[in-house]
Order: sequence, then structure tokens, then C-alpha cells
Amino acid sequence: MSSYLRNLRRHVGHDLVLLPGVSAVVLNDAGELLLGRRSDTGTWSLLAGMVDPGEQPADAIVREVREEAGVEIAVERLAGVAMHPVTYPNGDQCDYLNVWFRCRYVSGEARVNDEESLDMRWFAPGGLPPLEAFARLRIEQALRDEPAAWFTAPGSKHPAIRERNAV
Repeated sequence: MSSYLRNLRRHVGHDLVLLPGVSAVVLNDAGELLLGRRSDTGTWSLLAGMVDPGEQPADAIVREVREEAGVEIAVERLAGVAMHPVTYPNGDQCDYLNVWFRCRYVSGEARVNDEESLDMRWFAPGGLPPLEAFARLRIEQALRDEPAAWFTAPGSKHPAIRERNAV
């Protein structure tokens, strides 16, 4: 957790906060995707994190992947943007404005590089472990060969994006 978020949580406790977030669909030369197994939930997920104050989203995702997996990436394109509510096991509530990118592996050996992950692996697109719907949506949109970023159309809802207080 960044010092910014630690300070914010001291003031608001577990109450809902709106945060800028980024995530990466990282592909290697074999077309495999990099996923991390989260230490807080034990589930597999895309590598993701918060944008620090004054940081650009693309810089944030390069930093997050380096911090979490020890891997250098190149951002290829913006793949999508959506609001994503999260309630953490400790009760912290967040609504992330998540910006996700299609990224290309450049160098490094994928490994657990911080306390946020239990495992780090490359998976073939047809052999992914169980993932939440929002992770699958981000992967599907990033793998499409369309130059435009995905977003939920005004006034519509997408089943992969749950609403606040939804199970």
C-alpha cells in the first residue's frame, strides 16, 4: 500500500474512497499472459495498482508490474476504462477508475517481488486459471485487435462490472 493510501485510510477508515487504478494485460513472445496470485484473496488476477499523485497511468502500470513481478514491460495501447468497486478482506471499500493497458513483455524473470502476491506465472490464453468476470473482460478487450479502447456505453451496464454492494 502506498504512503498516500495509508495516510488517506487513517482519515477515512474503511469508508468508500474513489481511486485511480491501472492494470496490465501483459503478453510475452509466446502469446502467454502474466498473472499474479493475490496474497489477500488467493485468487489469480491481472497485475494492477494505484496511480500515485502526479503520476501518469502508463507510468504507473510500468512501475506496478516492475514492483510486483520484477518484469519490464512496454505499454502498447490503452485497452479500456471502467469503474470497478472493490471491498477488501479487511473491510476497506474502494471504487477504482480502472484504466487497463495491453502490454508487451520486454525483460526480466517473472517472480513474486513483493508482499502483494503469492505466485507469478505465464498462462496460455486457452489455459487460464479461474478469474473474476472483470479480469476476463479486461483480457478479452486487450486481446482484440481494435485500436479504440473499450468502455461501457452511456446509460448501459455490463455484467462483468458489478455494482457497489452487489455480491
